Amino acid sequence: MNFLVIGSGGREHALVWALSQSEKVNELHAAPGNPGMKDLATLHSASVENKKEILALAKKIQPDYIIVGPEAPLVVGASDLLRKNGFKVFGPGREGASLEGSKIFAKEFMARHSIPTAPFDVCLSIEEGEAALNKRQAPFVVKADGLAAGKGAFVLQTREEALAVISNLLVKKELGTSGEKIIIEDFMPGLELTILCVSDGKNYRILPGSQDHKRVFDHDQGPNTGGMGAYCPVPWVDEDLLRRVEETVISPTFSGLRSENISYCGVLYFGLMIDPDGSPRVVEYNVRFGDPEAEVVLPTLNVDFAQLIMATCDGNLRSLPKIHSTQWAVDVVMTSEGYPGAYTKGYPITGLDEAAATGKVLVFHAGTALNEKDEIVTAGGRVLNVVGLGKTLEEALEQSYKSVRKIHFTGAHYRKDIAAKAR
Repeated sequence: MNFLVIGSGGREHALVWALSQSEKVNELHAAPGNPGMKDLATLHSASVENKKEILALAKKIQPDYIIVGPEAPLVVGASDLLRKNGFKVFGPGREGASLEGSKIFAKEFMARHSIPTAPFDVCLSIEEGEAALNKRQAPFVVKADGLAAGKGAFVLQTREEALAVISNLLVKKELGTSGEKIIIEDFMPGLELTILCVSDGKNYRILPGSQDHKRVFDHDQGPNTGGMGAYCPVPWVDEDLLRRVEETVISPTFSGLRSENISYCGVLYFGLMIDPDGSPRVVEYNVRFGDPEAEVVLPTLNVDFAQLIMATCDGNLRSLPKIHSTQWAVDVVMTSEGYPGAYTKGYPITGLDEAAATGKVLVFHAGTALNEKDEIVTAGGRVLNVVGLGKTLEEALEQSYKSVRKIHFTGAHYRKDIAAKAR
């Protein structure tokens, strides 16, 4: 089978790697891809946000299946356009993608279908923001309505900080149109958990749980990022908790989509907060594989990943067995100095071959490029995902950090407490 993966980050590198492990795949393409994928797939130049470019490429290479990796092309309707032209696509259409494309749509969807989440207010002005803050105590949670690459959610410890963020979004337009509308919601204490579910529009399969690390510094300090690391599976997720998540969150979500005639073929990311009493509430939906969650979930699966994609796109998920993890995976993300703020690009990266030499480590490229000397250099805020594998959490953790210490570039930063909450 011929597969095309759309995207260029660590998630897409993981998708390409997972497909490359399948005997069902005899041709593999990525657009635009990154230097880490060049030995696994044929790379093509294309803008992920230009759905007409994606369609033109698909018509040229005629893939049997297309996986749209990032959220941006999904939100603008790339899957709809591709399906209209006869292609099988893993990724929801524009309507389904609104669950991530608009925080307001997602929260109102949850309210319509009695899906547990934090109480919230929609605010379009400073005055409305102040009124919403008056109803709450610190910490205050402020979220931009639109896509913001993981940087549109703020947890503020004081009212003054919250007012400053509200002003930055609504008045100074620091996130552009994404922040023209905001949500202010109650803070939810508890343990974070990510559950990914693959849906063919009629049935779904739950993938192993994982836990992300959003803050840039150790001990969950500093600003939110796109993700500083993750691990899978999560040892404190037992059958009882998973049953509660499915009954109160997952099943009502897919039932709600069907009741609103929203066809959903792809993966749905449930970002959850597990209350101290064990009750799950939804923090957010994402309409694609999480990043860095994909990097730790995909290497652990007990099913052929290409077969999973094919069954989803063919409406045949019911034929697959229950999905579970077969090993542990820990991802430590290496970032550029200054991320998630301003950072410098173009620093050469050394030690990549040494890091992967053990065979128990996968290095997925997130923000890399080739310079004029054909050297791999930094080209983004999140640069590399160093994924250790093992029969135990401790083994996977050791493999990951051992390899991180072999990789060098100017200003490299990483958290040193990934998976601490699992131990």
